Amino acid sequence: MSRVGALALAALVFDEGSFTRWDSEPRPPIGVHGPPAQSYLDELAEARERTGLDESVITGEATLDGRRVAVVLCEFGFLAGSIGVAAAERLVQAINRATAEGLPLLAAPTSGGTRMQEGTVAFLQMVKISTAVAQHKAAGLAYVVYLRHPTTGGAFASWGSLGHVTAAEPKALVGFLGPRVFKAIYGEDFPRDVQTSENLADHGLVDAVVPHSELRRVAIDTLAVLCAPRDAPPPVPNVPLEKLADVTAWESITRSRRPDRPGVRQLVRVAANTVTPLQGTGAGEREPGLFLALAKFGAASCVLLGQDRTTASQPLGPAALREARRGMRLAADLRLPLVTVIDTAGAALSKEAEEGGLAGEIARCLVDLTTLTAPTICLLLGEGAGGGALALLPADRVLCAQHAWLSPLPPEGASAIRFHTTERAAEMAEQQGVRSVDLLRNGLVDRIVAEWPDAADEPDAFLARLGRVLEHELAALLARSPEELLALRLRRYREMGA
Repeated sequence: MSRVGALALAALVFDEGSFTRWDSEPRPPIGVHGPPAQSYLDELAEARERTGLDESVITGEATLDGRRVAVVLCEFGFLAGSIGVAAAERLVQAINRATAEGLPLLAAPTSGGTRMQEGTVAFLQMVKISTAVAQHKAAGLAYVVYLRHPTTGGAFASWGSLGHVTAAEPKALVGFLGPRVFKAIYGEDFPRDVQTSENLADHGLVDAVVPHSELRRVAIDTLAVLCAPRDAPPPVPNVPLEKLADVTAWESITRSRRPDRPGVRQLVRVAANTVTPLQGTGAGEREPGLFLALAKFGAASCVLLGQDRTTASQPLGPAALREARRGMRLAADLRLPLVTVIDTAGAALSKEAEEGGLAGEIARCLVDLTTLTAPTICLLLGEGAGGGALALLPADRVLCAQHAWLSPLPPEGASAIRFHTTERAAEMAEQQGVRSVDLLRNGLVDRIVAEWPDAADEPDAFLARLGRVLEHELAALLARSPEELLALRLRRYREMGA
């Protein structure tokens, strides 16, 4: 495939004429045993003459739609983008400067990995590069990665794999052990179509495959969420309970199960002004029924994750909850509010779910949500049955669509336990207090968003109304300290039912 050089990519993505280099003269090259071999010096000289660059890494700052960002780019044409001591030191200095100046960091690696001419010392540079990225993220600053063709070895196993958000070039070779090295060691070809950006995206290791022509827009949208101002909009008044139609629990459950009821993807399509979808756990798993994204409602940014029954072929299993926990970590890392959206008939009941650790993932979700250092909102949007719902429930604020509900099991299951038949499901739903109004009276939810008379009958109006509520609730939480929110959240669930 044709390659776009590092400086050409910068010209495509950043505001015209805004890229300013931070690079100082690279430190002198090292050799494995004392001074570097002449052959290595000759390779460096030839690479510098051919590319017009002095190392395989270019660093600096630019503006992106007027926003100041730090940039680290790799040039494959310079010794296959290999990372030696000088290149690593340049990377670390740039990452540290971005951290000190409070700038989001955009990285575009393309590299064959460690510079073999510098041996083990170069190999260990992966440690300090990874540490610098970790310190940048620990400061609550965004780190966005664009994997280019090819990205292998130490570059992929350090700064290429630590992004909050990771995209890749179409048809890029991306993998740990390059295919040429694999064949030399094992005497056979590496399986085709494994080390590709598209395959990594299918397995939840890359969030999106993005061509150069779309990279600027994707980066602008991503940073619009990650770096948004946090100003509070006007409050949205609650709808008094007496103005809500008094329907039975079973009627609400029936309405929540309508196939045309809007779900989480429709919510962001109608109510959010910026959406950057993410996917996968980052560890080789992906479940389409769990929607994960960076989103903005009005001026309020968040990490949003939600159960989408409209695209799930089966109930959510442990992989979906591991993907949800990735969203929780993102919110904590980026100090962004987290919005969880519940709309599920329950968690998966299967051999695969049991062996995949479903119960443990529910428990870990509960721990993560109750102890999260970011503000949290839970939205009960539709069905809320069992452990699949509970796993995403604990939050600073719990919002509930009028016909959403929450129950230990689907009412049919509860009826089967109590009466050995599913025919008393409506009676069980009434007894268990699953309706939004019952949840509000019992202090289990904080706010009901009205449906006039049913979200499926007025989807766009309902979702727009819900978006305004989310914007206000998000901004109100951001006005409070994380320490105060955490203390109140822990007290809330400690005292619930006491």
